Amino acid sequence: MLTEPRAGRLASWGNALLVGLVSPDDAVLAIVGTDAVHRVAGLPGEPGPAGLTLALGRLRALGVTGLRVALPAPGHPLGLSGPPEFNARALEAEEAVVCHGAALGLVPEVYEAGPEGDVHVEVVWHCLPVREAPPADVPSLSEAERELAEALREATEVLTRLDVAGSGPVAEAAVAAYRARAEAGREVLAPGYPPRAVRVLELAQRVGALVSLAYGNGHGGAVSASEMAARGDALRPVERTARRAQVAAYNAVVEERERRGR
Repeated sequence: MLTEPRAGRLASWGNALLVGLVSPDDAVLAIVGTDAVHRVAGLPGEPGPAGLTLALGRLRALGVTGLRVALPAPGHPLGLSGPPEFNARALEAEEAVVCHGAALGLVPEVYEAGPEGDVHVEVVWHCLPVREAPPADVPSLSEAERELAEALREATEVLTRLDVAGSGPVAEAAVAAYRARAEAGREVLAPGYPPRAVRVLELAQRVGALVSLAYGNGHGGAVSASEMAARGDALRPVERTARRAQVAAYNAVVEERERRGR
């Protein structure tokens, strides 16, 4: 979770585009990010893969009024509503976008191409049918913010006691680099999102970064099997809570429109 998921960029900037807050060019530039190109395959009415500009326009014509994010993990179909075929593809990719207003979803497939030292990334979003039902296990923004703060406090206490919180110069450098990126003027969410969603997403991404560092720092100071088990027990619910909070933040504008009956 050191960087935002591609599904988050697509949903965030796609939502801004759908309500006219950004231009197609600006939306596509933000969605693609540092990748080389994104295409959408399987769009109804399109004979082959389409570029993002055409694809987003086609989705709007098909009745799509909003885009939600799903960030599933094994045993946790976060943000998904079925059918099983779509859920399986989303679980394999660990992310997906679910359309609101049309029974369609998008799952990314990432390809790397080019010689060593000059590798570029291409993404194909596969458009698939989805079940029109409430997404699984997505909290409200207020719930996500409260859960994230509580989980972080509890995990910090456990990890500090076990001396396994991902310490040392390598971890410190990684945290510093993450903070530098976060403060470099990048837009966490596209225009149109409420300030609370931005706050929740920033906190969720910071928590996710710390969890990644803790997992990536070997066993830290945990040397016994029981200590390593306690470490995993402490990290898993925090990682789950951070993912739930990310989804709540990315989906905030669609949820707000639904509440207003739009």
